[in-house]
Amino acid sequence: MMLTFCYANFGLPQNILKYMEDLKINLELLPDNALRLSNLCGRLNENIKTIERTLSLRIQQRGNVFCLKGSKAAISDGCQVLKSLYGLTESGKLINPQMINLTVHEIRHNEAKSDAEPASDRSSENSTLIKTSRTSVKPRGQHQKNYVKNIRKNDISFGIGPAGTGKTYLAVACAVEALMNGNVNRILLVRPAVEAGEKLGFLPGDLTQKIDPYLRPLYDALYEMLGFEKVGRLIEKNIIEVAPLAFMRGRTLNHSFIILDESQNTTSSQMKMFLTRIGFGSTAVITGDVTQIDLPKGTRSGLVQVSKILDSITEIGFTYFAAKDVVRHLLVQQIVEAYDAFDKKTVSKINSKDSSQINERDS
Repeated sequence: MMLTFCYANFGLPQNILKYMEDLKINLELLPDNALRLSNLCGRLNENIKTIERTLSLRIQQRGNVFCLKGSKAAISDGCQVLKSLYGLTESGKLINPQMINLTVHEIRHNEAKSDAEPASDRSSENSTLIKTSRTSVKPRGQHQKNYVKNIRKNDISFGIGPAGTGKTYLAVACAVEALMNGNVNRILLVRPAVEAGEKLGFLPGDLTQKIDPYLRPLYDALYEMLGFEKVGRLIEKNIIEVAPLAFMRGRTLNHSFIILDESQNTTSSQMKMFLTRIGFGSTAVITGDVTQIDLPKGTRSGLVQVSKILDSITEIGFTYFAAKDVVRHLLVQQIVEAYDAFDKKTVSKINSKDSSQINERDS
């Protein structure tokens, strides 16, 4: 790789530097391979445009040399993103928007390790890699790594945070890995049968058929990691069971990997019931987003309560995700942050209104 600075700071005063905010750097990608470069840039340079929009910089290409213009931080991130993506083209992988988003997410969360980093930290990169029969899943960001470590270490783990942070996907990957390695005998995927604005009673079929569409994200993750035919066979043999939470009452689950998804929609009694189903040799992962509770008004979420009740038990792992951990489309992260800001503003207005009313009564 070759980096060329088009101009540098030779001790210029700050009042002059502020007019020279944009740097310009030439990045040469080697080897010079037309097919790989075409894959990197995308049709009509759509991949380059995506990188420009995401990192707020300008990129001009001539052959295998890319001229990056922008702030120092944007250029640094842009160089790492281009080099990382170009490395992926060596294996023939087709660069797409999802790969760009994930690569940018890695760079922004310091996933690209420097040579100065201790070897123990670099080796932990592979220690959290989840291997399934069809693919390998790499946790991205420190929170995802901690989440996987908690799942492997503890019999009960919680993943709490907004949509798109990989809570369910990583839990399913860990479950598949445990089943393939013989650590558990079966996988149970559980969700509470709570209506999210729609009426389940109008759907055809029994309770299992009514709840099946709500379990689709779990099926999708399984299909990706095991394949359609294998998932079908495992479900037929009852090695993989997908069920609504109501079906768990009265059972004791030994040597199983149990995932309770969308647990923000459990009541306090349902959460207690589920946690007391755990038997010997079992692992339970509970995921949820406390900002998307669909319970009837006035009903307290079991997830909100349990995080306060069990937080002091060291054998139970809690991982809290934030908007910055979102690994879906980059717009999803911005949407989550916008909603968080709006909710905080609304709560602030309500609190200020309540305090003013109290002051008026006191006066």
